[in-house]
Amino acid sequence: MNAAELLRELFGRIPDEIHRAIDGLSPADLVAAPVEGANPIGWLIWHLTRVQDHHVAELLDREQVWVGGVWPARFGLDADPGNTGYGHRAAEVAMVRPDGVEALVGYYTAVAAATADLLAATSADDLDRVVDDRWDPPVTLGARLVSIADDDVQHAGQAAYARGLLGR
Repeated sequence: MNAAELLRELFGRIPDEIHRAIDGLSPADLVAAPVEGANPIGWLIWHLTRVQDHHVAELLDREQVWVGGVWPARFGLDADPGNTGYGHRAAEVAMVRPDGVEALVGYYTAVAAATADLLAATSADDLDRVVDDRWDPPVTLGARLVSIADDDVQHAGQAAYARGLLGR
């Protein structure tokens, strides 16, 4: 297995993590903070999807799924391409209101399809290509993809943990 195949395997596992965290939850469950000040499950899954959508669209030089689709309305938000949840304060977190599990799954599925397009076109040699020279050292495609997957896995795990706290 080469590095590109390994990344495809990693990203292929994320949908299962998302499903484990949200399947069967109500819209009210998705916006309930497990404790005061904590991010709700719906926000966590929306945020990981927004970050992936933002970064993958940039890498593909495409419009974000968020901007061109029905998804913002399903979350009660505008189609702002810069709103990924990064730096959200409590009032902004509370504005993210998915209309149900289907909105989260549908949006992530659409973003995962764009990610699959990127990964299918990525060879092991491509992973060394610099995609962001604003950092020292510059960020390669491989490092960016690992960063996206790391963010996804962390937030999906947080959502699963928060699910366990619901109703306690």
